[in-house]
Amino acid sequence: MHRYRFLLSRQWVILTLVAIALIPTMIKLGFWQQHRYEERTARNDLVSSALHAEPVPVERLTSPGHAVTRAEKYRTVSATGTFDTAKQVVVRRRTNSDDEVGFHVLTPFVLTDGKVLLVNRGWIPANGAQTDFPKIPAPPAGRTTVTGRLMADETTAASGIKNVKGLPDRQIMLISSAEEARRLGAQVLGGYIQQTAPEPKGGSPEQISDPGSEDAPLNYAYMIQWWLFAAAVPVGWWFLVRREIRDRQEAAAQEQPEASEPATV
Repeated sequence: MHRYRFLLSRQWVILTLVAIALIPTMIKLGFWQQHRYEERTARNDLVSSALHAEPVPVERLTSPGHAVTRAEKYRTVSATGTFDTAKQVVVRRRTNSDDEVGFHVLTPFVLTDGKVLLVNRGWIPANGAQTDFPKIPAPPAGRTTVTGRLMADETTAASGIKNVKGLPDRQIMLISSAEEARRLGAQVLGGYIQQTAPEPKGGSPEQISDPGSEDAPLNYAYMIQWWLFAAAVPVGWWFLVRREIRDRQEAAAQEQPEASEPATV
């Protein structure tokens, strides 16, 4: 066993400890990617199921003060009522599919029973500084039936958008049914909808596209990769040990003939 004594040297002790530490770390990272894969797969399945479900009346899924759940989010809902453009607001710092900064148009939609549904009608350009209230294309007049994807109230924690105070008149940062209920002095259904029908005349406001699926297969690949790395560490360590032994043996063999030569008389 004397040929393995080099493993007790400072250099090899450090290398071995690093290898031992890397194995559980990489295994843990693999399990983390597995969790991400399962989470994203479940989210994608939930979104796909919601988008392909049959439309239902909005009041079947939400009511004043209701918090829209993950299972209800993205469900297609319909409602009949009238747009109240006099009380609509715009949501700042929103981008379209081309990453252009502008506003989302949030218009109260008064239902036949008097309750209010918040309708995100889509995106419009800022056309300069976001201090002035923009010109907004008018929605259909009179009694109308709208269809859209049910969304949960926005929060800073979920969106990363800060709810800045002191904004210009009729401008908001986050869509909150509770805040809008206080502003409007009305019963506002929890959450809001992203309008999908009827399509706006002239294509404006620009409707918000369907939510894309998250890249779950990539997490699966990372999971396998981390576990392969964990398996490769001891294999690599053993390869280095064998190479060190071979190098030492070759060095010893080269020194042996010189040591055994007889002394010159």
